[in-house]
Amino acid sequence: MALLGADQGRHRGSAAAITYRTRSSAPGDRAAAKVLLERVTDAHHRLELVWADGGYTGSLVEHCLAALALVLAIVKRSDDMHGFVVLPKRWIVERLFAHLMRRRRLARDFERSTSSAEAMIYWSMTMIMTRRLARSRSARG
Repeated sequence: MALLGADQGRHRGSAAAITYRTRSSAPGDRAAAKVLLERVTDAHHRLELVWADGGYTGSLVEHCLAALALVLAIVKRSDDMHGFVVLPKRWIVERLFAHLMRRRRLARDFERSTSSAEAMIYWSMTMIMTRRLARSRSARG
């Protein structure tokens, strides 16, 4: 999944919680998605499918297929939907952002550097994963 969202002047990109990148808001989302997807495919060679929202249509779809051998599936909102509607697959990334925002330090952009903000995100994900592991062990009993 490669969906980028803006928060307080920085854009945070998530790729299925495999890689998380924080960058300044200078480059566009599609340009940043290319860099993010290239890093993810370098690290995870078995990745074949990426879901993205409607903002990533256009040349990014062809770039993913030709250069990275990835299928970029665009999750579009139907024209006949009115009001708030949960889109398929989109909730996965929204849930990730919600988990991250539960950490008070990530609720606002307090960090001076993007590397510091990225470290806070990794720290938060480590806490989430250790809680899930501890919960699954206690359930197995």
